[in-house]
Amino acid sequence: MIYDVRQTTVCSYASPVAHSHHVLRLTPVSREGERVHVASLEIVPEPAHRREGEDFFGNRLTWIEIQEPHEAMTVKLSARVAVDAPMVPDAKATPPWEAVRDEAAAASDIGPVSPAHFLFPSRMVSLDPEIRDYVRASFTPGRPVLDAALELIRRLKADIAYEIGATTVTTTAPMSFALRRGVCQDFAHIMISGARGIGLPAAYVSGYLRSALRTDANRLQGSEAMHAWVLLWCGAAIGWFGLDPTNAVIAAEEHVPLAVGRDYTDVAPVDGVILGSGGQRMSVSVNVTPVA
Repeated sequence: MIYDVRQTTVCSYASPVAHSHHVLRLTPVSREGERVHVASLEIVPEPAHRREGEDFFGNRLTWIEIQEPHEAMTVKLSARVAVDAPMVPDAKATPPWEAVRDEAAAASDIGPVSPAHFLFPSRMVSLDPEIRDYVRASFTPGRPVLDAALELIRRLKADIAYEIGATTVTTTAPMSFALRRGVCQDFAHIMISGARGIGLPAAYVSGYLRSALRTDANRLQGSEAMHAWVLLWCGAAIGWFGLDPTNAVIAAEEHVPLAVGRDYTDVAPVDGVILGSGGQRMSVSVNVTPVA
């Protein structure tokens, strides 16, 4: 499936900002299952300095410096991206989860896609014992890893309410799990915490869902903004497999990846420092439209 992706991000400030430095993670890159035909960022005010690069995980970074006073910064992404439907194995024929756990623990590769980087606590994902025990209920002894993971995402969707405003971008996995409510970031962090807690590598994906009207019965939760889901490592034979716990579905053609990391802090779309006073607010609008 080929999509035209449009995202507008507006950072508004209570008082003029005299100077700012930012790192933007808003440009998709080609990776397995995804091909970027074209992508561009329009930034207002025009940065005095701008450079492009990538991080360890291969995500595209844009560093900018704005030197003129401004009351808002607007970043517009325009991209055309092709997403392939994943090859979905027979879940019950995947390896036992304990075998995947042991294989990950023995991994010697330290490249960007190695499971070794996604086994341990990270800035926003602690290995919480309550979440671990919740996840372990699906990962019974000898159960195939993908079969268990599919049950887990169904349980997460049933047990946790999707509620915008119940959490913030700084809410940690134990906090949202205790609330039993949150948004896609919280669902992903909870699943990652539990998977890592039992020794399974899990990564955080930021991206988009295919846009759909609110009246569309097949509309996925979170399609009105940026979305987040999980990559679970299912052993060397299968590799990384995308799962969306917010919607209890396999991440498929409707999911357009933007960046991959250990948790939200690795893929935050806008980061940086401003010289100013007062509060700030960020608004995001997204449209992901199939190309006819």
